[in-house]
Amino acid sequence: MKKLIKKILSFLAVAGIGASLAACSSSSSSSSSSSSYQSELTSKGTLTIGLEGTYAPYSYRKSGKLTGFEVDLGKAVAKKLGLKAKFVPTKWDSLIAGLGSSKYDVVLNNITQTPERKKVYNFSDPYIYSRCALITKKSSKVTKLSQIQGKKWAEGTGTYNAALVKKYKGTIVPSEDFSTSLSLVRQGRVDGTINAAEAWYAYAKDNNTKDLKMTDLSKQVDPVKVSALFNKKNTKLLAKFNKALAEVRKEGTLKKLSIKYFGADITKSN
Repeated sequence: MKKLIKKILSFLAVAGIGASLAACSSSSSSSSSSSSYQSELTSKGTLTIGLEGTYAPYSYRKSGKLTGFEVDLGKAVAKKLGLKAKFVPTKWDSLIAGLGSSKYDVVLNNITQTPERKKVYNFSDPYIYSRCALITKKSSKVTKLSQIQGKKWAEGTGTYNAALVKKYKGTIVPSEDFSTSLSLVRQGRVDGTINAAEAWYAYAKDNNTKDLKMTDLSKQVDPVKVSALFNKKNTKLLAKFNKALAEVRKEGTLKKLSIKYFGADITKSN
C-alpha cells in the first residue's frame, strides 16, 4: 500500500511540473504572439506611414503642417496600437514601390483595391468608399464614360482612375497630382480627368472652379473600396491594424473624420 501511495504522489508531482511547464509555455507563446506584430515594424514603437501629402482632403499641408483625413486616421489607428505615427511624404510614382522596399509599414493614400495590386500586396479592411467624378472644362459635352474614347485624360500612373480610362479606351496623359491634372484640363492639354468626387469637393471649397465642370459618376460606376496597403509578409501587423481600425469605426471616430474632411459620411458602401 505504501509503495502504491508513493507512486501516486510521484505521478502527481511530475504531472504538476508538466502542467506548470505547459502553462509557462502557453503564457510565453501568448506574450510572443501579442508582440510579434511589432517585429514587422520598420522602426520600433512606430507605425511608419507612406502618403503623398499633396492630395486634399486625404493628406496635404496647411500652413506648412501635414493634415488631412488619412493623417488623422493614421494617428488614431497608431494610438490604438500603442505606437507613434510617423508620416513619410512620397511622390505617387514611387509611393507603392517604397512599401515593397520596406521604407514604411503601410500606405494610406486613397488606395483602391484592384486585382493586380492584390497579387503583390495585402489590403486592410476598407475605411471609405470613394465615388468617381468626371472633370472637364465647363464647355465640354462629355458627361459619360462611354464618351471618353479617343480623348486625352490626365491620370496618375497605375491608379484606378487610369485603369478606368483604359477600360473605356481613352488616352492617358501621366499626371503627378490632382492640381496638376486640373491645370492640364484648363490648359487644354487634356480633355479632362477622372478622380474622386470627394477630392473635387475639397478643392472647390478653396479654389475658383467656374471654368470647370464636375459630373458625378455614381450611377455609372460603383463606389470603390479604399484601404490601407501592406506588404504580403506583414500579416500580423495587418491583423492588428484591422482590429484597431474596427475600434476606430465602432467608437464613431471614422465617421467624424469623414464628415470633417469630406462633408459627408462615406465610410459605408451605400
